[in-house]
Amino acid sequence: MRNLVGFDTETTGVATERDRIVTAAMVRRPAEGGEVTMTWLIDPGVEIPPQATAVHGITTERARAEGRAPAEALDEIAGHLAAALAEGLAVLAFNAAYDLRILKAELERHGLATLEQRLGGAVAPVVDPLVIDRAADRYRKGKRKLEDLMAVYGVESSHNLHDALEDVRQSIAVFDAIERRHAQVAAMDLAALHDWQRQAHRDWADHFNQWLSSRGRPADADPSWP
Repeated sequence: MRNLVGFDTETTGVATERDRIVTAAMVRRPAEGGEVTMTWLIDPGVEIPPQATAVHGITTERARAEGRAPAEALDEIAGHLAAALAEGLAVLAFNAAYDLRILKAELERHGLATLEQRLGGAVAPVVDPLVIDRAADRYRKGKRKLEDLMAVYGVESSHNLHDALEDVRQSIAVFDAIERRHAQVAAMDLAALHDWQRQAHRDWADHFNQWLSSRGRPADADPSWP
């Protein structure tokens, strides 16, 4: 097993520069086994749209009554992630670009140091089961949401998907299953795996943008990762 800290957020929407984090979860999973879990409920300071509540179950009223002040919680989240990376753990997140970008935007919004500033460099290594699966099994048809990959890799389903803590645990389980199935993934150390994912995502984005353009649609897949 890898030295990992799994991370996930549930938010007010999908726009990383505009939307806010409502819940977050972290699971530290050292290679020798065992886990330490941390969760946060945050008052985002804005209304939580009904469509977001329908996904993660957190209402504006509950967030205001029970949630922590965002600056305090976000600083704590970033501190734990930076400490884990400094210790040599990889940050694992499903669709990592989203979670890391919204965290960065939130930290900047509240005048807090970003992960890059805390680390004095890039956020790495990162492990993203979505990017890895897309590259390791490129021609498999079908969707690639977390629940889809759980089915593909035989990870037991849960009734609590879109609960941040449950999503972290399921994402780690999917990555473990990917490594058991794809020897080339298991053979790479974390630094090499990070670089491989960065190139794999760029290749996917370039190909997807070509497909979008061929159909007269905006070629807006971001080639940068994470």
